[in-house]
Amino acid sequence: MPITAHCPATLKRCVAFMILLVSAGGAFPTAVIATEVVDAAPANGYRGIWYSVGRTGDEYRYKYSGGLGTYCAKHAPFAVHRAEVGKTFFVYGGAASGTTDRLVHMVGCYDHQTGLVARPRLLLDKQTGDAHDNPVLSVDDEGHLWVFSTSHGRGRPSFIHKSVEPHAIDRFERIDAVYGGAGGETPLDNFSYVQAWRRPAGGFAAFFTHYQDPADRTSMFMTSEDGRRWSAWTRLAAIEKGHYQISAARDGLLAAAFNYHPRSGGLDSRTNLYYLQTPDSGHSWQTADGQPVDTPVTSPNSPCLVHDFASEGRNVYLKDIRLDGAGRPLILVVTSGGHAPGPTNDPRTWELFRWTGDAWRRSVVARSDNNYDMGSLYLEDGRLRVIAPTLPGPQAYNPGGEIAMHVSTDGGQAWRLERRLTDGSEHNHGYVRRPVDAAADFYALWADGHGRQPSESRLYFCTQAGEVFRLPTTMDSAWARPQPVTAPPADARP
Repeated sequence: MPITAHCPATLKRCVAFMILLVSAGGAFPTAVIATEVVDAAPANGYRGIWYSVGRTGDEYRYKYSGGLGTYCAKHAPFAVHRAEVGKTFFVYGGAASGTTDRLVHMVGCYDHQTGLVARPRLLLDKQTGDAHDNPVLSVDDEGHLWVFSTSHGRGRPSFIHKSVEPHAIDRFERIDAVYGGAGGETPLDNFSYVQAWRRPAGGFAAFFTHYQDPADRTSMFMTSEDGRRWSAWTRLAAIEKGHYQISAARDGLLAAAFNYHPRSGGLDSRTNLYYLQTPDSGHSWQTADGQPVDTPVTSPNSPCLVHDFASEGRNVYLKDIRLDGAGRPLILVVTSGGHAPGPTNDPRTWELFRWTGDAWRRSVVARSDNNYDMGSLYLEDGRLRVIAPTLPGPQAYNPGGEIAMHVSTDGGQAWRLERRLTDGSEHNHGYVRRPVDAAADFYALWADGHGRQPSESRLYFCTQAGEVFRLPTTMDSAWARPQPVTAPPADARP
């Protein structure tokens, strides 16, 4: 495949260096692309992709569906706040002009000083309608944006782009990354469900999935000093048919939580909750209490098991993981009675698992009506906060709903609904994402979309106080002001 295949001709400017190979027979020019610079074209507004999986043949139409521009929980981060320039940068899965379901990778920016958003930039046409290929974002020490363009399985290529200028969204360099060790280097051109974290000492750490290696979905880990050359891959887990994983990074500690997919039932029977951490960038792995764990984990009864949900007949859907100031993990999940939508698999329960230093504590945060309701966990001074679609939406029992804030002031044992952020919506809201180092005035990012049929999808953000803003769907200038969304009436609040 040509290196430029996924960059529309109207968007890219390739810088190529010619190497003349001289022999006795004459000079033979051979074009070698040393770098490719993409001029990310300005789009005419913020619009997300609509996506669906698994027709059900009932009123809910799909196993999951909706506006999935900030999907999925296993992709992170979507947004990064950089206080030194007063901006939050973010990526999302957009819909190509004139469509609702053709995926393009978009980059946006919010200016905290002016309260304006930049006109979004189209970085990449992924040439698919699959939201599993949504991008993620990391920002290096110098302020360069790194966009990791994922793939769903091994059938499509993955890409890495780096902004040419720090803190800028208009021009990106295509990175021809490689991975490997002493045995040689291999092009890094396929990864799924990636989470890319900036390391305090520089470079990146990435958790990701590789298919059929050997499990259907094998949990992996790698590091890089410069984003161009990556370490050999470490297989973290390969139990039976595989895993989904989420991860976190804080002060040099890297952590992952994962479920497993039993041989009987596969991903539709995902269950159990596991936890691994590394204090040394992947050289060794351990449980929350520091006991060493050999990787890859291949037994359901591993020492890193946090909770045995299989014995309870419960499915486990990963949502978020955080590390507190002492490096103790907090894991947010939704559990349910099965994979199919609808009330049959109720209750669907938001649960928090928190390591106290001696044991895992389990508590209930809220209820939901779909396995794919997704939100984020915030660690604040003296309180924990969850922002998520925990309230029923216009398409009940489909992914998403109305967004709410839940808070705990006792370390996560007891929770209360603090505020309803949306109410009376036309479409379900879902996949609420927390920016890295989130600022109070751009505290969460998400999208909406009809839960049962293709529709337009709009993007939103909220403040820490719960004020909601819609990003402009049409723009003809470099910057525009987000539109405030009417708050729920007083009698709709708790």
